[in-house]
Amino acid sequence: MSTPASTTARFTAPGTPRLPVIRGLQFVPVKDGLWRVSNRSGMVLGHIEQSSEADGISFAARRMVAATRTMNLGTFWRIDDAADCFR
Repeated sequence: MSTPASTTARFTAPGTPRLPVIRGLQFVPVKDGLWRVSNRSGMVLGHIEQSSEADGISFAARRMVAATRTMNLGTFWRIDDAADCFR
């Protein structure tokens, strides 16, 4: 049985992690390993960036504070946890 398209994030690159579906938020791929997080009105809230660490892959969440400034929210081992920062 397949998962309905409305409950899965769609990405084209193989091996790209799936972001959770969070009501009212959109995760738009900007480039490999970088997603823009916006609310349903299109306002950019921040970014999630994937990076390789010695222990595995991590995900950094950054919130937009001003047009050119961001605030680090944390680095997480699971992309779901990074996405949760924007609830």
